Amino acid sequence: GVRQLIVGVNKMDSTEPPYSESRFEEIKKEVSSYIKKIGYNPAAVVFVPISGWHGDNMLEPSNKMPW
Repeated sequence: GVRQLIVGVNKMDSTEPPYSESRFEEIKKEVSSYIKKIGYNPAAVVFVPISGWHGDNMLEPSNKMPW
C-alpha cells in the first residue's frame, strides 16, 4: 500500500491575491477532511503549494511562497 502521501496544491498563481497563504490553508483544511475519511492521518500528509504553469515550487523552492 501507499505509505506516504504528498498533495500538490496547484494553481497557487490563480488565487486572490496570487500565492495566497490563507487560501492554501483553506484548501489544506478541506482536503485533510477527505484524506481522513479514506484512512490517512492528515498530520502525516505533506501539502506543497505549487504553480504548474509557472513551475513555482515544482523543482526548487519558490520565493513567491516563502511561507
